[in-house]
Amino acid sequence: QLQASGGGLVQAGGSLRLSCAASGLAFSGYYMGWFRQAPGKEREFVATIARNAFSTYYADSVKGRFTISRDNAKNTVYLQMNSLKPEDTADYFCAAGRLTQYWPNPQPHEYDYWGQGTQVTVSS
Repeated sequence: QLQASGGGLVQAGGSLRLSCAASGLAFSGYYMGWFRQAPGKEREFVATIARNAFSTYYADSVKGRFTISRDNAKNTVYLQMNSLKPEDTADYFCAAGRLTQYWPNPQPHEYDYWGQGTQVTVSS
């Protein structure tokens, strides 16, 4: 089970930190990802982090503004979002996967488990 939290309403230029706590799975054995879905749009990749936390990969739209990290001791993955823009408004989903040994993992079908969304709204 994946439980995402930390969403909210923030002004453009502000910051939010999303958390996703995992339970019932061997967390360190999974690569983790964040995806988002805006109303009327398809789910899109945001960021992913490798099992050992040494490798990260970002969508071009968030590179330099968002940082994904994980704490395997706490079974938690984070998404620090800075310099937020109105176009970042969406429901954000965390996901866990171990379906492939390839890297990076920006495709939804590469993930086994999904959390519920946490809503992020950025006002202009």
